[in-house]
Amino acid sequence: MANRYVVKQLSIFLENRKGRLLEVTETLKDAGINIRALAMAESAEFGILRLVVNNPEKARTALSSGGFTVAEQEVFAVEVNDEPGSFHKVVKILAGEDINVDYTYAFVGDSSRAVLVFKVSEGALEKAVDALESQGVKLVEPMFFYD
Repeated sequence: MANRYVVKQLSIFLENRKGRLLEVTETLKDAGINIRALAMAESAEFGILRLVVNNPEKARTALSSGGFTVAEQEVFAVEVNDEPGSFHKVVKILAGEDINVDYTYAFVGDSSRAVLVFKVSEGALEKAVDALESQGVKLVEPMFFYD
């Protein structure tokens, strides 16, 4: 049941100008939002800040009210040993199922475990989760991130 593992991620579109990231973090701080995972990509004109937060609905409302352009995506996360080859194992399973990874980012949960967040092609989330679960990969439930 893939829906059990769906994590809501927020993507905030930011103009590439001094102080814009500060404005986002201040908005989230003032709303009492805790950032649990993040990744940032940039180009010459703009950046995309991807966040998993403890309360996505409250964060989206605060950011939108603050004038930020916010989109929500469904992602999933897996927990793996923090050792060489762990990321490869997950990617190999997804590739074997012909599932395209749009992007991924990671963080170390503790000294021996890493959490990998994945965004896969539209319509492939359930197939990806089912494939990983059937191969014994530990999927992370949303409550890991949320309050």
